[in-house]
Amino acid sequence: MDRNNIEKIAHSAEDRMLLAKLWDKINAGMRKNIPANSCFLSPRELEMAKFLFGEPEGLYAFGGYGEAERKMLIFLPEYLEESALYGEDSPVVCLRASFYEGDSPNHRDFLGALMGAGIGRETVGDICVGKGSCDFFVTAEIAPYILQNFTSAGRTKLHIERIPLAEAAIPEPEVKEIRDTLASLRLDSVISSGFRIGRSLAAQYVSGGKAAIDGLPCEKPDKAVAAGAKISVRGLGKIKLHSVNGRTKKDRISVVIHRYV
Repeated sequence: MDRNNIEKIAHSAEDRMLLAKLWDKINAGMRKNIPANSCFLSPRELEMAKFLFGEPEGLYAFGGYGEAERKMLIFLPEYLEESALYGEDSPVVCLRASFYEGDSPNHRDFLGALMGAGIGRETVGDICVGKGSCDFFVTAEIAPYILQNFTSAGRTKLHIERIPLAEAAIPEPEVKEIRDTLASLRLDSVISSGFRIGRSLAAQYVSGGKAAIDGLPCEKPDKAVAAGAKISVRGLGKIKLHSVNGRTKKDRISVVIHRYV
């Protein structure tokens, strides 16, 4: 852990400001041996934070459930066990918005309504929309305000309540499974297969700064992709290189790609 690494990790003034705030808050908790946490971080921001802090004991990335995309960086002193992340005093709170099942608000509707209510994006984690309800994760500080003021998403009326983190309903993501063979595991090849576009167009997306692997921007079309990696392409969506299954008789690589729909 070295604060001077901020300059090596940051790609912009915004990155430097974010990492400096993270350092001050988390490092203060470590020095005083008291709980400390960040706001919700995007996958890219979380990866930068991991480079900055490494993997010290007591430091967790937590977003309310195991597969959360947006997570907080949380320090727990030695007198608190990991189970405290799910307890009443957790910095992550789950709120359930119930609504008439005949309505069909989506993720964008809920996020837009929250932002429209003056709620900062950094205080909101994942938003999990189901039938008749939406469970979403927020910081403990903003939860009381939302409970009192968040009454609708578009034209959909909402009933908001706090629920235990363990009771959150996390819908299974809808994916389309793609089985294919590739000449290599280059990023442009995986994108070409996953989104059914030409490899030259896939390379243009990457070179144009529109692609990210596990939240980290990548502008190298020939970057090797590992099994399990999630790839997002602005304007196209998100895919996951689910598995790599060896080579075919024609010496091509057999893969399974999941495209999120």
